[in-house]
Amino acid sequence: MSRSEQSRRRFLHNSLAIAGAGFAIGGTRTTGRVIGANDTIRVAVAGVNGRGMEHIDQFSKAAGVELVYLVDPDERTYEKALHGVKSSGRAPKTVRDIRRVLDDKDVDAVSIATPNHWHSLMTIWACQAGKDVYVEKPCSHNVHEGQVAVEAARKYNRIVQHGTQGRSERHWAEAAALIRSGKLGKLHVSRALCYKPRKSIGEKPTTTPPSELDFNLWLGPAQEQAYHANLVPYNWHWFWDFGNGDIGNQGVHQMDVARWLIPGPDGSKSATLPKSVLSVGGRFGYHDQGQTANTQVSVMDFGDAQLIFEVRGLPTKKFEGELVGNIAHLDEGTLVGDTFHPKGGKEAVPVSKLAAGLDVPRRPGKNHFDNFLEAVRSRKVENLNADILEGHHSSALCHLANISYRLGAEVPFSKETKAFGDDKDAFETFARMEDHLKEDGVKLENLNYRLGRKLTVDAASASFVDAPEANRLLTRAYRAPFVVPDRIA
Repeated sequence: MSRSEQSRRRFLHNSLAIAGAGFAIGGTRTTGRVIGANDTIRVAVAGVNGRGMEHIDQFSKAAGVELVYLVDPDERTYEKALHGVKSSGRAPKTVRDIRRVLDDKDVDAVSIATPNHWHSLMTIWACQAGKDVYVEKPCSHNVHEGQVAVEAARKYNRIVQHGTQGRSERHWAEAAALIRSGKLGKLHVSRALCYKPRKSIGEKPTTTPPSELDFNLWLGPAQEQAYHANLVPYNWHWFWDFGNGDIGNQGVHQMDVARWLIPGPDGSKSATLPKSVLSVGGRFGYHDQGQTANTQVSVMDFGDAQLIFEVRGLPTKKFEGELVGNIAHLDEGTLVGDTFHPKGGKEAVPVSKLAAGLDVPRRPGKNHFDNFLEAVRSRKVENLNADILEGHHSSALCHLANISYRLGAEVPFSKETKAFGDDKDAFETFARMEDHLKEDGVKLENLNYRLGRKLTVDAASASFVDAPEANRLLTRAYRAPFVVPDRIA
């Protein structure tokens, strides 16, 4: 059987399976409605533990919005979630399965705060059902499904906002415009920091899932496997089947800003995907059940500039005054947050002052959630601060870095690396990583780190050049009926 025939049959199998559950996948039947300026927007929140509580808070207190469903396969979340609802109207319904919500014509939008491995599939299903979507970062668990989520948003004309709130912060829009203007000289390095302490998660034995948890639904697109308590509710972030490490957790916020600050080839828009990627690091300071790196340096070549991303999960001192943030190194000085520090010890200047008079887009809404609601009413994708396409590109950078890391080899710290060539900024960053580990009592003698493969990227096809092992990690083996299609027909 040919690959195309296998893909077609897999897609049809998925379509039939979901249709049997009461929801017609593939856009054959949608339940969306035209929302007038004064109509109530009816929202369902999927994933109501952790970040989902902020979604509940924001939507339940927003004017002209009714929270109609809370969706989570873990019934233990319902009591706290219901207490978090701020509106005085009817209480939202609680359900385990998102498919019950998607077939309800009274739902206008789905807000997704589930584990990462559900983000894209739920976005795709919601678009096909005629719902608008607010999807948490990263919008995907891998590069392929992010591409399909973008296709679904466009085909079904849906408003899809990505949960990278930095896009709604004025000073980052000003910083991006300022760098593109050339007033600060050439950009050399767009640096992102995710210095966020993460303690050991220990080891949890496999056991029977709690009766209140539908673990099959929680697994969704992931392959069937045994339950253990380090998966639900939070530590799934540190397992490859469900999360993407901190570079794809907290870090995707800073990755998004770092990419935003790099001008594209035409100088007017942001860069998308790099020419190459290399990632190094490891899980240091303790031995536990987690799989992802807690210490990581990723270097991406964008031609005229490079993006360097740093993850530190052990306690650390600040760099340039930042722990979780962004730094841009330019000819004329260093931009840190909302302040520019000129070379030569001159007095720091607010970015807003330097950006005065530049064309900095102002989009509707007082915050990121409100911006989404305004775009739902206007039906204008261009009103979104963080359209799904932007979210896809930034999420993809996290995935590319992790693919390099996962395909790497264990090498000793004691052996001088040549992986960075003559890249002084990369070597400086790696040296600071070593110093950081030593300061945390990690003995580097006789210790290995993972030296990722340097991978060449074909940005046009969002794939790797001459690297079949890497290209296989651009997607995953899905579990029926929770299958992301190869494409939106």
